[in-house]
Amino acid sequence: MPNHYSTNVNSESHISEKVRSACQQLPNPELAQILLTILTEQRFVGRLPHFTVQHLCNKFSLTPRELSITLLPIAAAYSLAPISHFYVGAVAIGVSGNFYFGANLEFVDSSMQQTVHAEQSAIAHAWMQGESQLTEISVNYAPCGHCRQFMNELNSAETLVINLPQSENNTLSSYLPNSFGPKDLKIDELLLTPRHHGFSLLNTEDLLIDTALEGINISHAPYSGAYAGVALETEDNFYFIGSYAENAAFNPSLPALQVAINNLLLNGFELQNIKRAVLIEKKAEISQKVMAKQLLATLCKLPLQCISID
Repeated sequence: MPNHYSTNVNSESHISEKVRSACQQLPNPELAQILLTILTEQRFVGRLPHFTVQHLCNKFSLTPRELSITLLPIAAAYSLAPISHFYVGAVAIGVSGNFYFGANLEFVDSSMQQTVHAEQSAIAHAWMQGESQLTEISVNYAPCGHCRQFMNELNSAETLVINLPQSENNTLSSYLPNSFGPKDLKIDELLLTPRHHGFSLLNTEDLLIDTALEGINISHAPYSGAYAGVALETEDNFYFIGSYAENAAFNPSLPALQVAINNLLLNGFELQNIKRAVLIEKKAEISQKVMAKQLLATLCKLPLQCISID
């Protein structure tokens, strides 16, 4: 099995072409065809519900862990890597049994700090779909230090298992010895733990703003208090939520706009489908407004509506 995703399909190709190409890399043609059918029928949404996972495991005599590793080339098909041309895929396994794909995202004409790593992508994807805890993450390359630190923010960090094609059943602690995390700062609010911060706006009557408000209310910012949420609306009136994911080490924090963009892409949409975007953030010592405006203008030449909450 290849341990990374490589294809002759142009990186600008539609996700359907990239997924089709990735399926051709799987060693079992029957499994590849079934997966392509499933993903086509669900409009290339990059996740598999628990009952589909169980069905595939039973049919092909695989464990969920083995299936997640097999799926890595398909997860990597969602990658946007115009700078590195290095495609990384991840599959997060929720306590629900659902599988959530993730892939690295790079943005030209922007700063490196805007990049989303594959493990971050899979975690954020699971979070925005309401998953409350992750048990395992499979990835086609060993996690970098940035991702190890990001995963240490999870409410399952102490038991999280990381799988590679050549090395399964690794604990996060084995990748991150002598770690620094929330406990060192006496923080007990952990990433993916369900929460609602109680922020509200009067008389919005705008579903996009209401969606961003939901994003800020579930956001994770225990260190700065700079809670933030983003919502994106497509031309077909689909709405995608993004919430800020802060980290004890600060730099691996994932801005709300990137979480929303990640959510949109892993639901089978393209950046050019975005027609409106809004950021809601709590007034604090830091702000995502400037970087978010710059990134959105770079990606799709759209303005960002910004709302500040006291």
